[in-house]
Amino acid sequence: MEEKIDIWLVGNTGLRNPNRIQEGFKVFANSPYVGKLRGKENEIGFMNFLNDQGIIQNEAGKDTSGSHARKWRLMFSKNGFIYPQVKKKDGDQDELGQLDDITPFGRAFLKADTYPAVQECYLRALSVEQFAMPDGNSYFSPLRWILAIMLELERRTGSSEIARIEFALWGHTTNPSYSIEKVVDNILDLRIRRKQAPSKRNFDKKEVAERGKHYDKKSDNFLDYSDMNMRYLRISGVLQRKGRGMIIVPAKHILAEKLAKSTSNEESIMIQYKRLCEGAELPTDNLDTAKALLNDLMKQMKERHILFDISDLQLNTATEINIARKSLENLLSQTDEIQYAKEQCNQWQEIADYMELLIKGGGKRTYDDDNVIEVPKDETPAYLEWILWRASLAIDHMVNKPYEVRGFKLDSDFLPVSAAGGGKGDLYCEFNDFTILTEVTMSTSSRQEAMEGEPVRRHVSDAVLKYDKPVYGMFIAVKIDTNTVETFRHGIWYARGDLKQRLDIVPLTLAQYREYFMAMFRTGHASPEKLRELILLCETRRDILNAPRWKTYIDIAINEKINGMEQQGKLAHEKKNSVISPGTLVNSPIAGKGQVIAIEVGLPNCQAKLVEFPYLNEIPEELKIDTDGRKVNHDRFGEGTILAYVIAFKNMIVRLSWEETIKITV
Repeated sequence: MEEKIDIWLVGNTGLRNPNRIQEGFKVFANSPYVGKLRGKENEIGFMNFLNDQGIIQNEAGKDTSGSHARKWRLMFSKNGFIYPQVKKKDGDQDELGQLDDITPFGRAFLKADTYPAVQECYLRALSVEQFAMPDGNSYFSPLRWILAIMLELERRTGSSEIARIEFALWGHTTNPSYSIEKVVDNILDLRIRRKQAPSKRNFDKKEVAERGKHYDKKSDNFLDYSDMNMRYLRISGVLQRKGRGMIIVPAKHILAEKLAKSTSNEESIMIQYKRLCEGAELPTDNLDTAKALLNDLMKQMKERHILFDISDLQLNTATEINIARKSLENLLSQTDEIQYAKEQCNQWQEIADYMELLIKGGGKRTYDDDNVIEVPKDETPAYLEWILWRASLAIDHMVNKPYEVRGFKLDSDFLPVSAAGGGKGDLYCEFNDFTILTEVTMSTSSRQEAMEGEPVRRHVSDAVLKYDKPVYGMFIAVKIDTNTVETFRHGIWYARGDLKQRLDIVPLTLAQYREYFMAMFRTGHASPEKLRELILLCETRRDILNAPRWKTYIDIAINEKINGMEQQGKLAHEKKNSVISPGTLVNSPIAGKGQVIAIEVGLPNCQAKLVEFPYLNEIPEELKIDTDGRKVNHDRFGEGTILAYVIAFKNMIVRLSWEETIKITV
């Protein structure tokens, strides 16, 4: 019998980001539409309600049918937050609960006030076997099925990683009616052939076309739906991003093993719905499994030399053990975030590219077939906060932790979940001698001043009173309204007790900040002091210029500072000698990242003629290196020449000349 492909959908293409569901559900729970989501009048009413509350942006006249409401209703019911519709052949609606009313599990979801708690709710929902098999008589869970595939991949290859194209062709196109061994055979065959292909893009197109012969809809769906499906599966917390694909989270490996299932469930859909709406059980609800998961996590943290202490916590019940595990997972997450922060100085070009996408209102940038960055158009506010947080981490030298800087939530891939809530500033960057509070907005209209003028000044005022050091404010938007400029030009705020303050707040467009940010890194001047210098320079004219002219002057000041840095950088480069330092980091387009570990020196007066010296931590005491980076003088053997630098890459050690090494020096 010829294969007939059916792509399953754990999410909805009209609601691609599952992180938006909770804020929409909170709005729904306080609306007059609870239990009343059917019929054109209610659908249009709920859609308008979501639009009025800022949950969706329904442009005038774009959707008049209420389709937005139907998409949100589908996601609420599919995750068990409201009672789904029971077909007559499957039982009585009253046996389950009132259609579209909030379920007990929905109430629990409303109370989930941390990101891990939200993830656990999705994990419970995704573990329910409610997707019909082709025979229509049994059901399966896409999450459990994909975990089974990934564990089989791990058994055969040593890694649970599944690439995007592999998931697109053999992940969401399959189910437990397929042999898991044959599915993994096909994935590994695809992997081998793709590795040998001269053009990955052309190879992928041909493979999609071939697989599409068994699919009766648009073949574009293979890749389009895979991005959305993987995003929904990752919110379970058991999977995380790896390139454009996925991998099992190491700390959740035992849980993944317990959840994985390559067979279907023959229990009725009514039983599945009841399980879903009450909140499905997880393996971690079992005492022994909870203990095993905690012990495995502690072992991993010890291997990574992460200090922890849970001796004060009770560990008698599964609930108590899970509380202890979650506290360790939070510590692990913070440790990973600190490491992520350290890497940002090497990611400054990607950060600038994200800023460029935000200036354009969102979109994608493709570096190569397996490396793409994206700013979803309906998530620009969250991404703006996130990328300026990353920019701050790249500039570095903060005394507060990276997770103390931000107010927004991150997922396990360090991507933004949503924008920060109100009540405090967006980014608090504390340095030794001063603090910079950054406020951002995607608003560009004339209402920008009304929405941002008061809260930004209040937040900066609060920071001035909190920190025993100067506080500077940066207000960054894609476009700055002149009325906003006027408000910050005066910078007047009366704190409690009528204490008059003159606040230092400089408005910058994102394009201006991006140019300055890139110039700092391009010229080797990336530091918080350079940001403060810019703020102080911009402020020198605010009292003698009106808003339009101050706005113009800020642009002039930025260009002056950039030109100054570039001139300094040019002079420094001309003066800089050509010595390659011990332990210099390199980045080869072929071999990747590496490090200089030794030098080979030709010494004519030495019997060996060619001598290798260690060159990882310091210049050998017996050598003096000339400023040209090549001539040396040995204490005993006199003059010589550096003939090669020994460089250790991940998979090889190579010897390169001075010219070859200087080209790839980071």
